Amino acid sequence: MSLQATTRPPTQRQARAVRLGPRSVAALALVSAVGVAGFGWPFLAPPTSRLSAHAQDAPWLFAGVLVLLVAVVGAAISESGLGPKAVAMLGVLAATGAALRPIGAGTAGIEPMFFLMVLSGRVLGPGFGFVLGSVTMFASALLTGGVGPWLPFQMLAMGWFAMGAGLLPGPDRLRGRAEPAMLAGYGFLAAFAYGTVMNMAGWPFMSALASNVAFDPHAPVAANLARFVAYCLATSLGWDLGRAVVTVVLTLTLGPAVLRALRRATRRAAFETPVTFDAAEK
Repeated sequence: MSLQATTRPPTQRQARAVRLGPRSVAALALVSAVGVAGFGWPFLAPPTSRLSAHAQDAPWLFAGVLVLLVAVVGAAISESGLGPKAVAMLGVLAATGAALRPIGAGTAGIEPMFFLMVLSGRVLGPGFGFVLGSVTMFASALLTGGVGPWLPFQMLAMGWFAMGAGLLPGPDRLRGRAEPAMLAGYGFLAAFAYGTVMNMAGWPFMSALASNVAFDPHAPVAANLARFVAYCLATSLGWDLGRAVVTVVLTLTLGPAVLRALRRATRRAAFETPVTFDAAEK
């Protein structure tokens, strides 16, 4: 009796809709650094600084800066290889995400768009994920009338959310049940992280005289941190938990089918094959 050696077919490298170059990575690093400052300045600026003295104006200032920086990142990523096929895919997924967001809006954090951002970022890569998250949030704000100083923060936070899914390990080899489980775990944690950073964007707008959990520009960092934790527990814990649970449930139930559909679409689109046009015969 002879034993025949069996070999597994080589794992096919997953296509990427956008290949990040040095300029795109630098732009992402810049906007992320400014975003961290924009979200976390109440804990970074000392009480005696001028920024703390203008606590009601600082969110507007950072919102204006973030609008410009997100546009710069989009331009840098587009220049690095956001071709017509990727633009078409971006339009379809952004429109789908924008349409999903109003479903259940205002009801215990039922936001099904988050699971689509996780799966899209996973399949299409971090560069595409950042652009998709930002564009989807912008489109959904226009659709729902949610345009305001919070929108640039939402665009950046959602860009981080989808980009992080594209940075998870094993994009070419991890398949089967382990992949949806990993994405569900990421979605659960990232849903809370998204809610927390968005709380940081809106928290300084509250007047310190209105509540004992509001930001106090004259209080030390430790006191403001305690106020912020109390603010999150009192105002958004239930909403963030609902968002996290919905993301996990949809990722585990619909995730495998959506992942297969996205990967099939990327193979057919052949993003890394340049588009060519045949010369018209005279």
